[in-house]
Amino acid sequence: MNLNAYPQQAKKRFGQHFLHDRSVIERMLLALALKPDDRVVEIGPGPGALTLPLLARLQRLDVVEIDRDLIAWWQQHPEARGKLWIHAQDALKLELSALAATIGNSGSHGSSAHDDRLRIVGNLPYNISTPLLFHLLEQRRYIRDMLFMLQREVVERITASPGNKDYGRLSVMIQYYCQADCLLHVGPGAFTPPPRVDSAVVLLQPKTEPDLAVRDEQVFAKLVAQAFSQRRKTLRNTLKPLLSADQIEQVGIDPGCRAETLTLHDFVRLSNLLPGSAGNPPDAPDT
Repeated sequence: MNLNAYPQQAKKRFGQHFLHDRSVIERMLLALALKPDDRVVEIGPGPGALTLPLLARLQRLDVVEIDRDLIAWWQQHPEARGKLWIHAQDALKLELSALAATIGNSGSHGSSAHDDRLRIVGNLPYNISTPLLFHLLEQRRYIRDMLFMLQREVVERITASPGNKDYGRLSVMIQYYCQADCLLHVGPGAFTPPPRVDSAVVLLQPKTEPDLAVRDEQVFAKLVAQAFSQRRKTLRNTLKPLLSADQIEQVGIDPGCRAETLTLHDFVRLSNLLPGSAGNPPDAPDT
């Protein structure tokens, strides 16, 4: 689709940078390997660079959009008729249970053998990407996978390994809930207007069961936050409000090491030393 066909300029208040690079779009579509009856939700369709190829491959596409001008434009778009369902709302308030039920009642997904969980895609506004990821992860039971364009720095932090400078609170929290893979890096020229940062595409696949489960997700989130609260200090100092050096040693971890050297399983073992509170999903970490 020609971006000039959309009459409005990108709006700063919504963090809009419209993707237009066809090679990037094709690689994203290839990664999705769509089937016509997949239940796909796109967050922020913009002028349709990704939306229209999705519509061509799917029986139905649901999109979440907050921009009234874009909503009105899509409502009149000839290629959207009968196939595009628009949810005019803030993605940070999106309730996947209701959306999954709505899509399921549309009658377009009749095979009981098909994986009816939602597939979430989008070129996310960078200013809400982290809280949105955690809002979606709280509802992960409804999600099959998520393919997002994000700021490259954020993707590098999400996918970082222990010992890497980018490894931190975001890495541990996302990797506990998901398999996370960076698929490609994208330069500013792929967007209109071009952002001031590089971007990357990440695939997040929620785990059915964690490799090693925490007893209490809220406690786990608190411990990870505390461990990374002062990155240059050792666990003996950062975790002092929660655990003693002797307790840390009980699970085979050196209290003299730093948080950035611990594996995901190390954090789980430390978390499970603490008494539980309530099994609530964690709040999004600060970025």
